[in-house]
Amino acid sequence: MLQNRVDPRGDIITTSARGAWMGNRGVLHDEHKIIRRAFKLKAWITCVLQFKGRHRTVMSPNRWTELFFLDEATALAAGHRPCFECRRENAKRFKSYWLKGNPEYGFNEDARIGEIDEILHRERITRQGEKVSYESPIHELPDGTFIEWEGRACLVADNKIFPWTPFGYEKSQSLPGEQRVKVLTPKSTVNAIRAGYLPQINDHSTANPSPGTVSN
Repeated sequence: MLQNRVDPRGDIITTSARGAWMGNRGVLHDEHKIIRRAFKLKAWITCVLQFKGRHRTVMSPNRWTELFFLDEATALAAGHRPCFECRRENAKRFKSYWLKGNPEYGFNEDARIGEIDEILHRERITRQGEKVSYESPIHELPDGTFIEWEGRACLVADNKIFPWTPFGYEKSQSLPGEQRVKVLTPKSTVNAIRAGYLPQINDHSTANPSPGTVSN
């Protein structure tokens, strides 16, 4: 098994679970397919698994490292955003809702996506390589946000929280009242979701759903 799956904290882990999306942070692996760095680029993107018939051999030498995610909500929590090549319409929607949800930056529709990537990078990881988080009242968080609860990464959806695993979501728990919680999804991405961007989320209506059917 390769170390190429990403969890909601942005960590790159080893698991036999499959993913629904592919991600790119640049060349992270060496000639032995061992991960040597957490990122190479500030543009952390989420891509479709297949695009225009292209075929990639995972972790080819000197090629960008293929990463994989359970669903888009996981990818967003890790700090990724939609790719402008293979997911152009989603990327345009994400940018539009990001701008709507984060007016304090003074950007307009002509803003370069690189300017947004700079902000996302500050919100996702510290100079020491640690995950950035912040606190918020849980009832203010939109569906599709990830929080840390009792040491677990959990999805907020349908007025419940769903503990994350590489294979899917575990049985739901009641929303933890009115208290403040640690939020894993970058703050400006949460604002984009709140403004109207709807991330793809794997089925969380039942406990321990089956892994996705796509291969990575």
